[in-house]
Amino acid sequence: MNDVSTLDESTGDNARHTGGAHEPPMTLYLVKRLELVIRALLDDALRPLGLTTLQYTALTVLQRRNNLSSAQLARRSFLRPQTMHEMVLTLERRGLIVRVPDAENRRVLLARLTDAGHAVLAECTPRIAEVEAELLDGLSPGQRMTFREGLEHGITTLADLMKERRLTNGNRG
Repeated sequence: MNDVSTLDESTGDNARHTGGAHEPPMTLYLVKRLELVIRALLDDALRPLGLTTLQYTALTVLQRRNNLSSAQLARRSFLRPQTMHEMVLTLERRGLIVRVPDAENRRVLLARLTDAGHAVLAECTPRIAEVEAELLDGLSPGQRMTFREGLEHGITTLADLMKERRLTNGNRG
């Protein structure tokens, strides 16, 4: 079991990451801490179902859009292709996904959820919803919307920056 309390640092620890004892922590630092706490809580919530947070993420990507290659799934799940390859094999062995040859390129295998994959995601839903409800507890509907809009803005802005840098560097991957 993850000890989430080890992720909770004192104000003094935050000061080391901001350059000053009285400055608030950088937003990027706060986002990273939030990610770590969420990851620990999701891992704990998903463990009884035999899933990791990364596997859950990949399954939800396939739930939204079936028939993805391992490379496409890796990009959409924020993983390296090698990591995704191992995960796909694991999910396939568990019967949560199946891979079929692409009609246009028989060497490419496209992953899709099985009925068992849909079923395990349905079991995950209340567990994930509970973590999200805790995250948003105490926020008004307007604050929740503002929080989501801020996160979406950050994702869009930095994803565009990442694409721009890849194009500039000649890496289209």
